[in-house]
Amino acid sequence: MTDTKTRPAPKAAVTLTASAEQRVADLMAKAPDGAIGVKLSTPRRGCSGLAYSVDYVNEANAFDERIETPGGLFFIDGASVLYLIGSTMDWVEDDFQAGFVFNNPNATGSCGCGESFTV
Repeated sequence: MTDTKTRPAPKAAVTLTASAEQRVADLMAKAPDGAIGVKLSTPRRGCSGLAYSVDYVNEANAFDERIETPGGLFFIDGASVLYLIGSTMDWVEDDFQAGFVFNNPNATGSCGCGESFTV
């Protein structure tokens, strides 16, 4: 008899809060033609080296992580996953600003304005 063990599905690199999932749904409701989802990436920019970027995506990339949310597909850039493992993405609004907020345990520093981070 062969002993087989089942493994749980791997956890996503980034956890989206309910507020972030709702924002993805809002973005997808008004997405441009051809958009299949929203994608998080960490391009090089800013004082500290890396920044968070959220944009519409028109085609799936085999190396990107794909998360199905109630409001649409959310992708994480394959080259950015290592910088984001264990992060939480939230959507925060107040009287003066609104935007995605990231709690990233991999970040070792950030610039004074919060625009970029270092790992």
